Amino acid sequence: MDAASLKTLNRCRRERRAAVLLTDLESGASRVLVEGEAPEQPLREPVEKALRSGRSGTVEAGGRSYFLNVHLPPPRLVVIGAVHISQALAPMARIAGFDVRIVDPRTAFASPERFAGVRLQAVWPQEAFEESPLDAYTALAALTHDPKIDDPALTAALEAGCFYVGALGSRKTHAKRVERLTHSGLGAAAVARIHAPIGLAIGAASPAEIAVAILAQVIAALRSRGLEERGEAA
Repeated sequence: MDAASLKTLNRCRRERRAAVLLTDLESGASRVLVEGEAPEQPLREPVEKALRSGRSGTVEAGGRSYFLNVHLPPPRLVVIGAVHISQALAPMARIAGFDVRIVDPRTAFASPERFAGVRLQAVWPQEAFEESPLDAYTALAALTHDPKIDDPALTAALEAGCFYVGALGSRKTHAKRVERLTHSGLGAAAVARIHAPIGLAIGAASPAEIAVAILAQVIAALRSRGLEERGEAA
């Protein structure tokens, strides 16, 4: 790897941006393709697929062989609300490879005894995000049912371009949420990105089942980034 490529990859790592180190297996020439900077055809589709899956490997494109070495930021899951669902969701998400953080200003809920080994921030979401900003490789699940806590977190997640934004609540509750967020100045397209009721529709009833439904939806969103805008996501 040449010095310029290494410098670009290090910059992407610091900025939590995804990139692919593309190597022509015939000539040995390599270059870095940063996510968001569309590569030329016929490499566009295999590079985009590699960025979604996170898998490195050899591909054939335009009659040539390339090795794609994928560098993705570690995905994060920020859970707003130290509730029963969060107690089940946090360990599941960690097993799936997510860096998990739980934010809840209610110190009676956000206690180490209830969330052993999980990063807790017993502060308001705005304060938590100042310390660790949201980004495109962060998912946010708002679970408190309290608009004073959930709404600012949802707004921040939409403005930061989080790859997944979900909120707990019935359709009636979400309709009121949409009205509040729209009234606060968020555009209809941004508000429409919120997954609510949160989680895949699997008939989940218990906190653990709801956690499974949420995590499955988060993973689906992570692996379909970029397809939703083109109407190709499942």
